[in-house]
Amino acid sequence: MNEVERIVRAHEPALRRLAASYEANPAQREDLVQDMLLALWRALPKFRGESSERTFVYRVAQNRAFSHLLRRRPPQDDLDQAAGEPDPRPGPEELAVSSQRRKALWAALRKLPLAARQVLILALEELPLREIAEILDITENNAAVRLSRARAALRDTLEER
Repeated sequence: MNEVERIVRAHEPALRRLAASYEANPAQREDLVQDMLLALWRALPKFRGESSERTFVYRVAQNRAFSHLLRRRPPQDDLDQAAGEPDPRPGPEELAVSSQRRKALWAALRKLPLAARQVLILALEELPLREIAEILDITENNAAVRLSRARAALRDTLEER
């Protein structure tokens, strides 16, 4: 197995969860995952080991997801219906919440502003604040503040349901 295959196997489930936080439409979500993997393949020769592999992968994926949002057509699908599609691979959130709560969580995440969504998704992937800050190119203190505010906004959004 070559280096690219190893990295894809190690990080593809997380990339799929990340893509699900940006895209409700299953076909467009799969396109986003493929775009993330292609961007990662193109960026790997530039990886100099100045950060962890995971940080590098998330940085590339976050940049691709942000680009996807900028060029995306307005959503035509009902977000609540699309959010109910299960992730093909188990993630941390699936272990913690029932199917109904998972639907509500994804829908609520998609309603949050981009900065809040980014930091929350990375925190849900159990990345430490230092890595979240590095991925988002912000200070660690800024990441902590964003995470605290994002959690509060998510809580408020979920309570509204």
